[in-house]
Amino acid sequence: MIKQIGQVMLYVNDQDQALRFWTEKLGFIKVSEADNGQGLRWIEISPAEGAQTSFVLHNKQLIAQMQPELNLGTPSILLFTDDIDSLYAEFQAKRITVGEMVDMPEGRVFNFADDENNYFAIVQK
Repeated sequence: MIKQIGQVMLYVNDQDQALRFWTEKLGFIKVSEADNGQGLRWIEISPAEGAQTSFVLHNKQLIAQMQPELNLGTPSILLFTDDIDSLYAEFQAKRITVGEMVDMPEGRVFNFADDENNYFAIVQK
């Protein structure tokens, strides 16, 4: 029986740039990093120490060569925050591309883009 979501794979063009974006701009932490010695590098990041779900940054081109049948598109991910107004202002100050704040049935939401123009959403819970 499945009891939780463990990791979400993010396929990126530049792992180092993606790592900098998520850690330096968004405050994520690097949980682990591994390299199989043949070019396959795995970088696990999470929003906080002990978070139940993490992202793994993979090299999109390498994965495409290894498993061409995989869908390497960016998944639609909704992140949670306790203070959306402060986070929105912080993202703007860090020159992160953000969308308009929108009122949705589940709360106030805005989208943001990483350095590769992949979009993610944040809602105040």
